[in-house]
Amino acid sequence: MEEAGVAVTTAGEAELNLSRLSVSAETLESELESRGEERRGAREALLRLLLPHNRLVSLPRALGNGFPYLQLLDVSGNALTALGPELLALRGLRTLLAKNNRLGGPGSLPKGLAQSPLSRSLQVLNLSGNCFQEVPASVLELRALQTLSLGGNQLQTIPAEIENLRSLECLYLGGNFIKEIPPELANLPSLNYLVLCDNKIQSVPPQLSQLHSLRSLSLHNNLLTYLPREILNLIHLEELSLRGNPLVVRFVRDLTYDPPTLLELAARTIKIRNISYTPCDLPGNLLRYLSLASNCPNPKCGGVYFDCCVRQIKFVDFCGKYRLPLMHYLCSPECSSPCSSATHSSTSQSESDSEDEASVAAHRMQKVLLG
Repeated sequence: MEEAGVAVTTAGEAELNLSRLSVSAETLESELESRGEERRGAREALLRLLLPHNRLVSLPRALGNGFPYLQLLDVSGNALTALGPELLALRGLRTLLAKNNRLGGPGSLPKGLAQSPLSRSLQVLNLSGNCFQEVPASVLELRALQTLSLGGNQLQTIPAEIENLRSLECLYLGGNFIKEIPPELANLPSLNYLVLCDNKIQSVPPQLSQLHSLRSLSLHNNLLTYLPREILNLIHLEELSLRGNPLVVRFVRDLTYDPPTLLELAARTIKIRNISYTPCDLPGNLLRYLSLASNCPNPKCGGVYFDCCVRQIKFVDFCGKYRLPLMHYLCSPECSSPCSSATHSSTSQSESDSEDEASVAAHRMQKVLLG
């Protein structure tokens, strides 16, 4: 049997490394029990337990009563199909690494996880490289999570309940089969790093502009053809990865346009002409509708729109080197800039407007990865 390593840190606290032991599960169980008893006898708090690459098919039973102060547990690279009830005994666990196992079926996580003390202590959870087809409901109740990794699974969707994880700072969902980004993802106020690369995402919701703490956004190897113009509002964004997407290569505009309804025409007239009114002057539905107005982004227009708008893809320069296609919503076809190619002169109307719009973002964007 390979010698297991025990690394003592500060103040009698210890790390127990039992990785890659060429022994049976029974022998490992016995070894773990004896090491736990040694630590208790020495009155040293065992904080880190490393059990990766041991061909484990279940969690050792000794976890259930021998490691009350454990803060980190690594069971990566085993053959686990479930994390059993022994996990719930680790009341102060902060980091759980269980990547590259066989988790993902019914009962993969212990029943009662969301109601256990772990829902208040667990801060880092890595379940990458498993077989999950959906984000487990109990994971969405771990309110103290700061880092969640579910990359390399078989996820089809991101549930709207992801917004429950209000403390989340890093979300890694790369290498799945995700097609859409739910707008609820924008309700994570502390999110710094969002990794959605290597999926099947076709569009980015404009609500992501509300992620004011976001510093890194990885969207490479998806199916994106444009980005919402609101992405310029990510004031702390330093890195944006877009390589491997079918980003459009020339200026494109979509003139599919349904005429405004009479309700919208009335509301536009009131807004554009700044007509004063009192609640008694207008029907209730028109009063409510007026609050839904959006300003046309064309600086030479000054108009508004409600339900009826024209989609236009517009290139914006970043760092003087990259040109990103951003989606604009204009109030009418007359507001569309003339269709132009990316090879046109930088003095064209479309490019000058783009440069003005990007000036605020260009100085802070350190990396825009397109190639």
